[in-house]
Amino acid sequence: MNLEVIDPGFLTTVQDAGRMDWTHVGVPIGGACDRWSLAVANLLSGNPPGAAALEMTLVGGTYRATTSLRIGLAGADLGGHVRETGRLLLAGRSHLVAAGSTIAFPGVADAEAGARTYLAIPGGIDVPDVLGSRSTALAAGFGGLEGRALRSGDVILAAGDAGRASGPRNPTQSPGGGQPRPDSIWPADDAGRDPDAPIRIIGGPWTGIDDLVGQSWRVAAGSDRVGLRLEGPPIRLDDHADLPSFGVISGSIQVPPDGAPIVLLADAQTTGGYPVVAVAIAADMPRLAQLRPGAEVRFAEVTIATAMDALRSQGAALERGATLLHESAAWDDAWQGAGG
Repeated sequence: MNLEVIDPGFLTTVQDAGRMDWTHVGVPIGGACDRWSLAVANLLSGNPPGAAALEMTLVGGTYRATTSLRIGLAGADLGGHVRETGRLLLAGRSHLVAAGSTIAFPGVADAEAGARTYLAIPGGIDVPDVLGSRSTALAAGFGGLEGRALRSGDVILAAGDAGRASGPRNPTQSPGGGQPRPDSIWPADDAGRDPDAPIRIIGGPWTGIDDLVGQSWRVAAGSDRVGLRLEGPPIRLDDHADLPSFGVISGSIQVPPDGAPIVLLADAQTTGGYPVVAVAIAADMPRLAQLRPGAEVRFAEVTIATAMDALRSQGAALERGATLLHESAAWDDAWQGAGG
């Protein structure tokens, strides 16, 4: 099964759940920005949640199915459709695509549509495993498809059993092979499901969280997979000078000398020297990953206990969803076996 890239869109890369075991030597975790949508797309394709898939950003591009295949889609609405028939390819569903069909994701103008869509194919995507992951490290130029974004003429191949081995078959078990813990890929829980709800944060080692939660922020055009740059009244800190570098993680909210906060995302560096005034909870990282330039975002301080409860709630939600998908697949198999 494969897809031919006709137009790669704005930024389309191969991403899985990331490489967790190399931050001590300066290798970012990387992987999908929105790990919840990656998990959903993969489960819809019969894959483990951390398997390699396509991450499409804002404008997803155009692809030709050279064989018949079923794709799983999750994340943003980028206007997906089959060009020959006009059939819509909605996120959160699996779709059977006939051989020779052209599928396009031209993007939409709606600021609420989200920024990233994930397209999974059965077996995952066949690219080399580098340091325990198939994800693309754009800054370093390795992983994924030759360490780069997709180009016209590329062919995306299914990995078969190799792809299925890249993550846990049971989404509730602890993944191996460099995959993150399951609690890092859950979606927003009930408390964070409202798209207008504030992003929940925990205070960092520097003061300044009150300035974050006291106003609304706008996502700047310079945002990327490394981090969301926010526009608003600058946060002024007194302790910028001569800070030694220290370890940072995705979700860290740094304040550079200009006072404009940066929320670190999947491709964030492993160390940094800007003050960290807060950290976004893991449960809300998928929502941050879906904010496009111009979107408004607010923050609310919560406790560590609240953050842990959110992860547990989301873990249960994904487990229930995976169970329902497996039950549905069993009924489909029975129906087909009966000649229905």
